[in-house]
Amino acid sequence: MSVAEPRRIVLFRHAKADWPQVTDHERPLAERGRTDAAVAGRKLADTGIPFDLALCSTAVRTRETWKLAVHEFPHRPKTVYEERIYEASPGELIALLNETPDDAQSAVLIGHNPGVQGLAEILAGSSEGDVGERMSRRGFPAAAFAVLSFEGPWKTLEPGVATLVDYWAPTE
Repeated sequence: MSVAEPRRIVLFRHAKADWPQVTDHERPLAERGRTDAAVAGRKLADTGIPFDLALCSTAVRTRETWKLAVHEFPHRPKTVYEERIYEASPGELIALLNETPDDAQSAVLIGHNPGVQGLAEILAGSSEGDVGERMSRRGFPAAAFAVLSFEGPWKTLEPGVATLVDYWAPTE
């Protein structure tokens, strides 16, 4: 794969979580979250992006979201469960993505707000069509995802270098 080909990164917020008497890190998905995670997986599969790598927070709700979503994919990408995603700021997420091996042309990051939404907004120097307006209007509800494209090696990913090319959120 040539670094001249645009890279794709999908920023995927975990689906709706339940609120049982457990620590925040251990919160599972709610019933609606399980449904929305599978629907989001089908929508991600419909993008046609052949994901090479998935970076998933270690929180229970993100792991459950990913397990349900990836089941809808034609092939399962290499998945890395990364503690640094939990409660990460956009800057910390950029630093993590800068470590992505250059043989990965596309990656999905399954994480949490406000970091995921902030990262989408910070990375997107431009957007296609009305995608940016739709994301701005809807925000980043549970199970939403944004698809960004950029050129160059992962270590050059920084604020403003990507184009927001797609956005999806479940209906409420």
